[in-house]
Amino acid sequence: MCRFSLVGLGIFSILVSCKNDIETINIVTAKSNLPNETGKNVEIIYSDSARLKVKLTGPVIEHYSKDTAYVVFPKGMHVLFYDDSAKVKTELTARYGVRYEGLGRMEAKNDVVLVNEKGEKLNTEKLIWDEQKQLIYTDAFVKITRADEIMYGDGLESNQDFTRYKIKNIKGTLAVHDEQQKK
Repeated sequence: MCRFSLVGLGIFSILVSCKNDIETINIVTAKSNLPNETGKNVEIIYSDSARLKVKLTGPVIEHYSKDTAYVVFPKGMHVLFYDDSAKVKTELTARYGVRYEGLGRMEAKNDVVLVNEKGEKLNTEKLIWDEQKQLIYTDAFVKITRADEIMYGDGLESNQDFTRYKIKNIKGTLAVHDEQQKK
């Protein structure tokens, strides 16, 4: 009788421990945690009316097709924005990126650098691009470097070409140009 109880207790322990292991395995390997597609050294091109608009590259891409489909660039991304003549207008790099396909929104994070065609450079830790509104913005700290000045702020709103922008809570060294001296 005692031997049967020990065997029964052993089998019960194995069944209980297996159940926990199966639950752990299911959590770890759940489809919701895995990308639907993964690629290396990927280049994505966006065009409008057969005109090149954006070229996005990254060493690793993960595509998720959930309620809101999105693409993750876990090892960084490089984005080139083009004008109608296929000339690069703006260049963006970041160590991490996410593009929400249905929302038409992209987020760049971690050491984000944006340079426009005039050579003005934006440094920040987070930048959002709204594709429909053709705007970029952030509430994070920003540093903008121009040829003759450096500006700092606590946020920014800009057109997607980064040629017209508004800095929130601006600080820094600003060059003031006298219009009378130009005449």
